[in-house]
Parts: sequence; structure tokens; C-alpha cells
Amino acid sequence: MIRPRIKDVPNLLSALRLLAAPFAAWLILNNHDTAALLVFVGAGLSDGLDGFIARHWHVTSDFGAWLDPAADKLLMILCLSALFAVGATPLWLLVLVVGVASAIAAGWLLIKWLGLPIATRTLLAGKASTMVQILYVLGVLLLLAFDLDAPRLAETAAWVCGLFTLFAAAAYAGLFLRGVFAGKPMTS
Repeated sequence: MIRPRIKDVPNLLSALRLLAAPFAAWLILNNHDTAALLVFVGAGLSDGLDGFIARHWHVTSDFGAWLDPAADKLLMILCLSALFAVGATPLWLLVLVVGVASAIAAGWLLIKWLGLPIATRTLLAGKASTMVQILYVLGVLLLLAFDLDAPRLAETAAWVCGLFTLFAAAAYAGLFLRGVFAGKPMTS
């Protein structure tokens, strides 16, 4: 039997979350709303647990620093896509979340490729946006799982999620532009 070392556990949990993303989306698409909710909550708990283990035992890695947010974004994008496909979330929100995530990833690649002097780290606005997106998907899954109809609540939640996503986009764009035009490392 293979026993993972504690330093491998955070990456293992992120990898499992990466695998959970298409499974959660499949569950949503096939009207297994309660199961999708449970998988989504499990993925969220694994995200918190891998972060706790990595910080508590100081077992962070460059690979983990890439894998963790990639798993989170894949889970978010696939779940939002599935929720759109079943008519539970608006197209504009899906396009906004995917567009901003793509732009941030493209900006990060451009920074690396051109060797621009810009610190590539998660901003508070990005963390807040991710948290609101998670809460949005969780809320929509709760409505579906319990067969509740709350169109005004769902619409308001979509707008709040969209605003937080736009704030994050503006924060990352500002960081990128300040770094490009200042020509020095940016840390804010």
C-alpha cells in the first residue's frame, strides 16, 4: 500500500478537486442536483484542507501554487457552464467569469514570456471574487437540490457575483498596467 507523505497531501487534494470538476458538472447536467451539491461542497472542503495542511506543515510547492488555483478555476468554470446549460445561471455571468479568468491567465503567461517585472500573486480582490463565485454556485446548487424557486434571489446573486468578478478584473488590469508602465516590480 502506498502511503502519501504529508508534503504530498495538498497536491493530492488539489488533483482530486481537478477530477471532481468534470464529475460535478456531469452531475448537474444529468439532474443529480443533490449529488452535485455534495461533490461541490466536498471540493470546497478539500480546498480549505489542502491550504491548511500546506501552511501548517510548510509543505508548499511551485507545482501546488499552480495546481490549486487551476483546480479551483476548472471547478468554477465547469460548474457555471453546466448551470448555464440547465438554465440555472445567465449566459452573461458565464461569459464574464470565463473571460476574466482567461484574461488573467493570459496576462500571467505574458508576464512570464516577456519577463516583465510584475509580481504574479493573488490579489485580495481575486480571492474575494473567487469566494463570491463559490458562494454563488453553492447557492444555485442549494436552490436546485432543494427544488426551490427564488428568481429574484438568484438574479441578485448573479449581479453580485458579476460585480466582484469585474472588481477583480480591474485590480489585475491595474496591477499589470502599473507594472508595464513603471518598469519595476509591483507588489500590491
